[in-house]
Amino acid sequence: MKILVAVKRVIDYNVQVRVKEDGTGVVTDNVKMSTNPPDDNAIEEAVKLKEASKATEIIAVTVGEEKAQETVRKALAVGADKGIHIKVDGIIEPLAVSKILQKIVEKEKPDLVFMGKQAIDDDCNQTGQMLSALLNWPQATFASKIIVKENKLEVTREVDEGLETIEVNVPAIVTCDLRLNEPRYASLPNIMKAKKKPIEQINASDLGVDTKPRIQQIKVEEPPKRKSGIKVANVAELVQKLKNEAKVI
Repeated sequence: MKILVAVKRVIDYNVQVRVKEDGTGVVTDNVKMSTNPPDDNAIEEAVKLKEASKATEIIAVTVGEEKAQETVRKALAVGADKGIHIKVDGIIEPLAVSKILQKIVEKEKPDLVFMGKQAIDDDCNQTGQMLSALLNWPQATFASKIIVKENKLEVTREVDEGLETIEVNVPAIVTCDLRLNEPRYASLPNIMKAKKKPIEQINASDLGVDTKPRIQQIKVEEPPKRKSGIKVANVAELVQKLKNEAKVI
């Protein structure tokens, strides 16, 4: 079984995001970047399946500028066998990413495609679903548990009501939830070995995919600051304020 894992380079989740003074976006210069957290879960699950002899090859793929190659290197250090970097500059929307991944899937012919449930930068939660539609493959989103069966996957999903267990045929698209596993840290020897693993670079334009944005970003601004809280002397005063001022009871 061959697994293709899509990874994305985003602002590190520990960084306080700042809006540019002109409101055209967020500050990314000299800001720590890292792999999108749910994508780390996707890589970890693929490696675990390989360690259990249920997968034979793991290919990590990313779409983005030159520096996005760092996310592929990290995946290689964790256990991926090969990397693919689709080079494209500027903003690239989920639909364009899905179309690019469609081309890579048709080229590599994996049995499974893993990716994070959503990216923490745009928070779109669209790429996996769009790729499923383009390939006409079944999808299992928000996966918190995966059991590989013969030509099938049993996937437990995180849904609003709790947990839902479904079964999908392979090949399939799986988007991974943070509860799926605990991603491992890459050891120094593996980081050094990853530098020798191959990364294939492909220009997005060579795939014949139109990456031009369909959405115009007009303005980015900070959310309004919350008012400071107050202390009340007793329960009676709390109830009075909730009723007369906040009007929630």
